[in-house]
Amino acid sequence: MDLCHPDPAELNSGETEELQRIKWHRKQLLEDIQKLKDEISDVFAQIDCFEMAEESRMAQKEKELCIGRKKFNMDPMKGIQYLIEHKLLTSNAQDIARFLYKGEGLNKTAIGTYLGERQFLWSFRLPGEAQKIDRMMETFATRYCLCNPGVFQSTDTCYVLSFSIIMLNTSLHNPNVRDKPPFERFVSMNRGINDGSDLPEEQLRNLFDSIKSEPFSIPEDDGNDLTHTFFNPDREGWLLKLGGRVKTWKRRWFILTDSCLYYFEFTTDKEPRGIIPLENLSVQQVDDPKKPFCLELYNPSCRGQKIKACKTDGDGKVVEGKHESYRISASSAEERDQWIQAIRASITRVPFYDLVSARKKKIANKQ
Repeated sequence: MDLCHPDPAELNSGETEELQRIKWHRKQLLEDIQKLKDEISDVFAQIDCFEMAEESRMAQKEKELCIGRKKFNMDPMKGIQYLIEHKLLTSNAQDIARFLYKGEGLNKTAIGTYLGERQFLWSFRLPGEAQKIDRMMETFATRYCLCNPGVFQSTDTCYVLSFSIIMLNTSLHNPNVRDKPPFERFVSMNRGINDGSDLPEEQLRNLFDSIKSEPFSIPEDDGNDLTHTFFNPDREGWLLKLGGRVKTWKRRWFILTDSCLYYFEFTTDKEPRGIIPLENLSVQQVDDPKKPFCLELYNPSCRGQKIKACKTDGDGKVVEGKHESYRISASSAEERDQWIQAIRASITRVPFYDLVSARKKKIANKQ
């Protein structure tokens, strides 16, 4: 059929040929419009199917990403492996670095642990093991000196100064430290670290004033941290604890993990009533006239000084602990001895001083 001219059989003999031709073209136009509508409808249907499939794919991807983050918080190496296997991450170092830097849903301590086995303190927490801290700070010092040539004589200088800054920040801004170091002490700490010579006093003054006026802070971990912390403790169980100010015995649920002793009022509590860091403490068996099977946590080098710890008061406010020692009673001699053994295995010394001392000795031996 001629698309430009109507078929004579379709024309109405009672109408003029021009009118009939107009009606015919109108009919063809309506049919073409309907075809176009049908085609558009098909396209939208295909788009809807594509969007549903994409939403399903994105939901699955988000689910796998959530699983990967949880695995990372429990075991960083396995978490990274899972994400790579599910094509949510590549093995490229820069890709992994961006993932850690973004840090969504990631435990800061787990990030520090992962980096320790391979920007610093504001994007993750230092791991507790001395060897991991040493490797991490060594890497930082090397990278800093590479990016800032000529500032220090060697990476050892940067290494020692970085630790000095961390210690200065703690000493100046930790409320438990009463003896705030003056600038002269900071200078003394860093004598001869620049391959036997001293760093410029102006440089040290700028660092000191900067830290004093604005402390750098360690980021808070996300809400998954307590679950991660208490998931696989070294030991847990009911014990009796002697109060600090009010000398009464109270039954508490204790959890020993990550070189800390946590105690709760109930096993179902999400947050502990108190936290006792075990760094530099000692534990021993003691006799008590009122309770059998007792053990005691104490500071062997500073008897009579309050132990660094915290607890929540009746209003739920976090306050400093009042104990010069912690006396705890078990239900049997066997249980007491097991707790003493577990606590001794968990007690660690703050590694900063040993690491800095070793590095200063290395600098001195170069001369």
